[in-house]
Amino acid sequence: MVVVSGSNATTMAKQLAETMGWDHHDLETRRFPDTEGYIRIPSETIEALREEPVVLVSNTFPDSGIVETLLMLDAIQDVRAGRLQNLREIGPQTLPDVGKGVILAVPYFGYSRQDKRFKPGESISARAIANMLATRCDGMVVLDLHAPAVLSEMSIPVAFISAMPELADHLKSSVNPDFILSPDKGAIDRASSVAQQIGCEFSYLEKTRIDAHTIVHKAKDLDVDGKSVAIVDDMIATGGTICRAAEALRSQGAVEVHAACSHGLFTGGAIARLLRYVDGVHATGSLPNARDVISGGPALARGVNEILGELGLSS
Repeated sequence: MVVVSGSNATTMAKQLAETMGWDHHDLETRRFPDTEGYIRIPSETIEALREEPVVLVSNTFPDSGIVETLLMLDAIQDVRAGRLQNLREIGPQTLPDVGKGVILAVPYFGYSRQDKRFKPGESISARAIANMLATRCDGMVVLDLHAPAVLSEMSIPVAFISAMPELADHLKSSVNPDFILSPDKGAIDRASSVAQQIGCEFSYLEKTRIDAHTIVHKAKDLDVDGKSVAIVDDMIATGGTICRAAEALRSQGAVEVHAACSHGLFTGGAIARLLRYVDGVHATGSLPNARDVISGGPALARGVNEILGELGLSS
């Protein structure tokens, strides 16, 4: 098996390849002066992509990641189908079709929060993007998708996997928290699984909207006096919710507070803001970030094995 990647998910691709014991190849990616993207499969990689199934690891964030992913999938499809015609007539122009075996692994799925139509006429962006990708691959692996239900009726098999087991192992060894807190009800399943794996207490915050601009977060059954607490979520963007939760935890006697997530977007100076309220920030490398301390390779590997099984392919 071969793992390939472009410009935005190299770390996760290498972690997957290492976990599975497979080869990793970089595809050539660059930008023209007008910012349009260019991709090419190097000559030395073409044969490797034709010999056995291939996993492309690529993010659909930012928007340029969507285009890059589509172009890479299209090129991989052509190579596996033997469509190699080129204007310079370099190498064989056609080769036999080697059949299905292209898996797309998406560490961070952009537009995942646009999973519902809130007003008439809106695009359900998560589903629209997934449908485009599905036309160019045989199966998909998605890491800690915000709302998996939006991709429940895809035309290809999709494996929804989580890095929470690896996150729990990391917190256990580095922080050893007494208490896991979910910042809202939406993250309860993920955070409670972390608490169960570590073997510590768990609770969550309830959001109460006071007016159009004010939300109050209240903890349910919270007892953190003298305890070390880790706040666990699927993603951290601005960090505002985490900071408010950490402030509440401190006021109730928590002696140490950490923030952990699968996806560290960390927008608008989020890390600097977070470090004024928490003792540590922990994330995977699903997106390149300065707090990448949790390997996502094992989680992606679980998803790839699931899709290989569904496609009847061996690893």
